[in-house]
Amino acid sequence: MAEKGAEKKKKRVVVVGGGIAGSLLCKTLHKHRHFDFTLIDSKEYLEITWAKLRSMVEPSFAKRSVINHHEYLPGASIITSDAIGIDEEGQVSTTEGRQISFDYLVIATGHMGNCCETKSERLRQFEADYEKIKSSDSILIVGGGPTGVELAGEIVVDFPAKKVKLVHRGSRLLEFIGETAGKKALDWLTARKVEVVLGQSVDFDSSSDGAYLTSNGETITADCHFKCTSEPIGSSWLKETTLNDSLDDSGRLMVDANLRVKGFDNIFAIGDVTDVPELKQGYLAHRHALVVANNLKLLIEGGNESKMVKYTPASPMAIVSLGRRDALAHIRCVTMIGRIPGMLKSKDLFVGKTRKQLGLQGNPKHLNSFPCKTDSISRFNGI
Repeated sequence: MAEKGAEKKKKRVVVVGGGIAGSLLCKTLHKHRHFDFTLIDSKEYLEITWAKLRSMVEPSFAKRSVINHHEYLPGASIITSDAIGIDEEGQVSTTEGRQISFDYLVIATGHMGNCCETKSERLRQFEADYEKIKSSDSILIVGGGPTGVELAGEIVVDFPAKKVKLVHRGSRLLEFIGETAGKKALDWLTARKVEVVLGQSVDFDSSSDGAYLTSNGETITADCHFKCTSEPIGSSWLKETTLNDSLDDSGRLMVDANLRVKGFDNIFAIGDVTDVPELKQGYLAHRHALVVANNLKLLIEGGNESKMVKYTPASPMAIVSLGRRDALAHIRCVTMIGRIPGMLKSKDLFVGKTRKQLGLQGNPKHLNSFPCKTDSISRFNGI
């Protein structure tokens, strides 16, 4: 009977969002004896998002980077549904009509992503993207941030015969980091015959039959296109909740140094949805998750709030992969490009490391990915 009483006193933690930040938080909290947690996510899987561009040219790569939540959270309470509300009574409501009570809530909804609910659907989407690239002679990429640059790099390395054009509305590539980085990325792409058009955007509403109209009135023809511009922040659902006043003008949740949502003692936010003044990157989302995990454990175990961990925003640092061997690294004021930074990221894209953080094998034999057969892929045997 005493054991049952103890069970009733367990604190309830609800995590909304099973992306990079939410997944590591849940793994860290998993089987903690002082509380029960529930993960609410719109999809049944975690996707290691920075690996998705490799998966578009090598679909088998996604077998390791798309992970069902139950694989790393066996026996956990997981609800596959969209969260649509938070009320003053401490409940999260979902699209399927469920009400999940919480003592502590963590918002980790990041950016809006793909609409695939199941892992199998997502894997099929990568297969479709690969077939689209393989069957096209000319490819248009819209967006010159890290996603667009990395996709261009993946395509020209695996399919060097393809005609790739990248259109970016900004005055330089990779505007989120230093000017030197943008120039080096531009030189790397143009050396591989990627045509880069800066200072223009593409009007998809006026485009049809492979003809794309730019903001300068120019028509670009391509067999297919990929839109690589920023996705909206995943916070629109919060505007109808008690957290509406905690959103800044950009739609991000305002948090304090402990990553608690301002105005609330029992609600935290982590990852891209926060207003932390730093680049929005996966490894920083992991840092957020570990800070909040420590703070939740402290609070639930009755610790002094003054001992809560404070998060310090990170200095600018980024590694942009350029195909299977090269990368561009920007660390503080230093920018380098080529094989050396490529050794840090481009071969495995940190997928093995991320899987190990979740308690999984980094490269299990039954999920080994082998390059798809293309006209150029044989050049990468043995990498």
